[in-house]
Amino acid sequence: MSERYGWSPDSRWLAYTLVSRAQIESVHVYSIDDAKSFAITDGLSDVSEPVFDKNGKHLYFFASTNAGPVRDWFSQAGADMRATRAIYVAVLKKGLESPLAKESDEEEGPDAEPDESDESDEKDEKDKEDEEDKKGEKDEKKRRATDEENEEAGSAKDKKDSSVKAEPPEPVVIDFENLSQRIVALPVPEGDYGNLQVGEEGQLFFLRTADSKTALQRFDFEERETDTLLPEVNDYDISFDSKKVLYRLDEEWRIAELADEVEPPDETLAVDRIQVKIDPPAEWRQMFDEAWRINRDYFYDPGMHGLDWPAMQKKYAAFLPHLAHRTDLARLIQWLCSEVSVGHSYGGGGDVRRKPATVPGGLLGADFEVANGRYRFQKVYGGLNWNPELRSPLTEPGVDVEAGEYLLAVRGQDLQPPTNLHSLFENTADQIVEITVGPSPDGKGARTVKVVPVESEAALRNRDWVESNLRKVTEATDGRVAYVYVPNTANLGHEYFKRYFFPQAGRDAIIVDERFNGGGQVADYYIDILRRPFVSYWATRYGADITTPAGAVLGPKVMIIDETAGSGGDLLPWMFRKFELGALVGKRTWGGLVGILGFPVLMDGGSVTAPNLAIWTEEGWVVENEGVAPDVDVEQTPAAVVAGRDPQLERAIEIVMDELKKNPPKRPSRPAYPKR
Repeated sequence: MSERYGWSPDSRWLAYTLVSRAQIESVHVYSIDDAKSFAITDGLSDVSEPVFDKNGKHLYFFASTNAGPVRDWFSQAGADMRATRAIYVAVLKKGLESPLAKESDEEEGPDAEPDESDESDEKDEKDKEDEEDKKGEKDEKKRRATDEENEEAGSAKDKKDSSVKAEPPEPVVIDFENLSQRIVALPVPEGDYGNLQVGEEGQLFFLRTADSKTALQRFDFEERETDTLLPEVNDYDISFDSKKVLYRLDEEWRIAELADEVEPPDETLAVDRIQVKIDPPAEWRQMFDEAWRINRDYFYDPGMHGLDWPAMQKKYAAFLPHLAHRTDLARLIQWLCSEVSVGHSYGGGGDVRRKPATVPGGLLGADFEVANGRYRFQKVYGGLNWNPELRSPLTEPGVDVEAGEYLLAVRGQDLQPPTNLHSLFENTADQIVEITVGPSPDGKGARTVKVVPVESEAALRNRDWVESNLRKVTEATDGRVAYVYVPNTANLGHEYFKRYFFPQAGRDAIIVDERFNGGGQVADYYIDILRRPFVSYWATRYGADITTPAGAVLGPKVMIIDETAGSGGDLLPWMFRKFELGALVGKRTWGGLVGILGFPVLMDGGSVTAPNLAIWTEEGWVVENEGVAPDVDVEQTPAAVVAGRDPQLERAIEIVMDELKKNPPKRPSRPAYPKR
């Protein structure tokens, strides 16, 4: 619900943000009268969500001085960095006092003699009280009169209301000279803020995220305090009269009265009861045309790779009368977009037929084999049971099931082939299940244990593969070569790199494995660390010398690539070669490096891409539809893999060990201590 712009109360100024080449936002205002823009902030802090107060005297906004690395959104280097923001107010007119001006805390003593001004103040106070009493009486009379009018003649009231004219707002005046000196910070601690909105005078609302929860908070200028109105929301919007708040928590919407303490209403808005009558064929034609326009207007090449794009619209529109389902439309749009021959071109979603309900299972993190008329645990996948994402059910304390044991019964039900063992684990993920296991198929020595199955074994199996490769490399190289796997160039890959690279940074060489890499951002984080040069050693009185940089592998480097790695997984080996870090081993990568940044949503909520971020160098357009070829081509044959081998990894080990022989690491001796 938040915006990056805001209108002044008199509708003569528009506040907005402008993004610099350094990806830093600054606040500007556009004058309708002058048809000209003016800068409010200097561009040295990242500023967002400018909003005027309702009297047009102040402009509020968020600002951050540490957002630079995070604002560089395309770089993976900022993956674990966090920006904090503070809240600021700009006093727009010269001569106005700051709404946060320091208040006097001095109190007059009881023996202070009143002077004429004191007597005058007392008289003014008494007059003020009298006026308030009279005003109260007038308000009460007016309320009664209004009630009587409503009861006697509604039409007369309507006529009267229609004759009332709203008072025009006061013109908003902005003095730009020395405006930067009139920007002050609210006494609110820096944090993760969003959706800045104004309420009635002296009330400012915003969202604050902490500890994975987002709360609706309000700053009161009179009290100079921040209070939490709703401890957990996803989004909100303040009504125009500042009396109510519409907010969302998960999929539920509510409207509550704004007060010192907001009481969540018992009832939610019944949005699930909203129904709209549609004409599917008419919608399909509109969405087909919209998908065509999105690609016309967003595709990185205005020439559409040399295509006659209007002719393509006419060519595929001929199929529209023959569509019978939303998936037919998705297929037709894909045919249209395939004409530009680019990788990241796809779409989907929308009003598709609902899938039938499915029953989730439960998995134990193990491979099974049939032996002696029973199911036997062939392999139990170890995990990291302190990590919820890598919990291994059979290895948890008190369970301790090992490979070679038999699964004899589930919840007391005897289990023997041909019964599908997974049929006994329906709907058991994250639930306690009693299983009977033992060393013998006849049940001798059996025991019953409580186990909590997981919904997916993917993370366990991936970790097993990665650490199996690490053991292979360590054993084959006598511990001299590090092995690091990066599943993508986004957050998960960032975590994997930190997890496996730095503990092995003292090794002589490294193999980076990017097979099956799903892409993401520019993988400069990996490359920057792999390129770190040697700086110096540091001697201490006790212990080994320290190396700068400590997190570096200074010897030979090899990268394993394959045809399933793409996007950011194309760029990573391309950069590896560009900076001459070492050999690429495996198969040519996918070849999809015209990225996607975001596009309008189709009428029914469906989507379509129009690749709009293409890589080029002084040599021309690169990688797209070409991929990155290996220096050493190695086929990963099914027979070798089934036999437990990994030809690509084996070849990478050979290459890196050969490089170590040719260029052994230099390890100079510590010089003699200086004499003075």
